[in-house]
Amino acid sequence: MFAAYAARIDRDQPLNGLELGERPAPENRPGWTTVNVKAASLNHHDLWSLRGVGLGEESLPMILGCDAAGIDSDGNEVVLHSVIGETGHGVGPRERRSILTEKYQGTFAEQVTVPAWNVLPKPKELSFEEAACLPTAWLTAYRMLFTNAGVRPGDSVLVQGAGGGVATAAIALGKAAGLRVFATSRDEAKRKRALELGAVEAVESGARLPQRVDAVIETVGAATWSHSVKSLKPGGTLVISGATSGPNPPATELNRIFFLELKVVGSTMGSKDELEDLLSFCTATGVRPVVDEVLPLDRAREGFVKMAGGELFGKVVLSV
Repeated sequence: MFAAYAARIDRDQPLNGLELGERPAPENRPGWTTVNVKAASLNHHDLWSLRGVGLGEESLPMILGCDAAGIDSDGNEVVLHSVIGETGHGVGPRERRSILTEKYQGTFAEQVTVPAWNVLPKPKELSFEEAACLPTAWLTAYRMLFTNAGVRPGDSVLVQGAGGGVATAAIALGKAAGLRVFATSRDEAKRKRALELGAVEAVESGARLPQRVDAVIETVGAATWSHSVKSLKPGGTLVISGATSGPNPPATELNRIFFLELKVVGSTMGSKDELEDLLSFCTATGVRPVVDEVLPLDRAREGFVKMAGGELFGKVVLSV
């Protein structure tokens, strides 16, 4: 079957390790099911995999891709939950959790096999392309907002780095949930798109907000950390799920954190129950993932280049 896969690890030039070509079809295994992929979306996790983060040389070649929507062996339209081993279903209770492509072959292929427990019904209201955006970036944003930040309708939230998959998801979800959403970006066009998506104000990265906020959604890391901390109300919550600009900010703002009793919460992916809730939320509210571009699988490299260069707003989706 045709697939996009990591053939080599290159920490400095990750796309040098990306190959497109034939790979073996997945084998049947007890408790697992094979899904014919209709759409799969790119995540920064795929770039990190090509750099060898979470993926060792001994696991190569590895088909990339965490997210997918498709049709199962019974003809049902389904969405995949990307976390394997979270509860032991299909892999045994002692297996450490992992995301597709870290240990098991991913979704950038004609077929993928996962534990049957990881398959959820796709709502008919969502297209395959829309559904394929949800299991990583949108689920991460959902958990950050509603589980770890604990915000309620009427609260205020700052989303750093408008344009990325998690950030655009947080803006759209926040707007649909009745939050007052502020956004930042270095790019004027992305700030305009953030306003169209539902942000009440979008400012340049590092610019002072008109008010302090109840929570900050942080995926940028070192470049925005100080601004995130300074933007919080006393008692506010900073939720971080990534550090695309680096993990070591020059100043950690410890005095401000303890004096204002701020909370810093780490967040990774989300549970199957949260993915079910997210699917229901999208169906009920009409909010839909922001798709930057849909490309056929054989043009996957174009999507990787666009993501690596930060030239997108929302998600790049690969159609199969």
